[in-house]
Amino acid sequence: SDHFKVTYSISYDHPLLRHQSRTVRITEESFVEEVAPARTFTFLKDVEMLRQNGLALGGSLENAIVLGEAGVLNNALRFEDEFVRHKILDAIGDLALVGYPVIGHLVAHRAGHALHTAFAAKILEESHAWRLVESPLDAHVPVPLPLKDAVAPRLAN
Repeated sequence: SDHFKVTYSISYDHPLLRHQSRTVRITEESFVEEVAPARTFTFLKDVEMLRQNGLALGGSLENAIVLGEAGVLNNALRFEDEFVRHKILDAIGDLALVGYPVIGHLVAHRAGHALHTAFAAKILEESHAWRLVESPLDAHVPVPLPLKDAVAPRLAN
């Protein structure tokens, strides 16, 4: 393989989240257009517990999706499958802990930050199972952009 691809599926006991799945070949364009705009989400029943435990302190009704028993309580979804897209975003961010761009196909089902970061640690631990490769000079390797430059213009529309 010469690229990074993520296949992710989620399944929750909620009418909007019974099952979502998506595969994205990660390029600068797919990241900016399909993945980065996907907001985090939580259930209304969990909001108070998160706050009491010092979590989600930067979360607001503007930058997160809050789900009640029947559906979204705030904002319109940016994508029909925004929930699984956000999980892909989480996985990409957590795998950045490896310190190098990843070439391969990540397949995850009902995973989360704990599993993503454990996987990143395992990759580093199992150095015999991977190798560093040099990209050809003309290869276009996605380079992280400052978030405001990458996403903000698209969200303003």
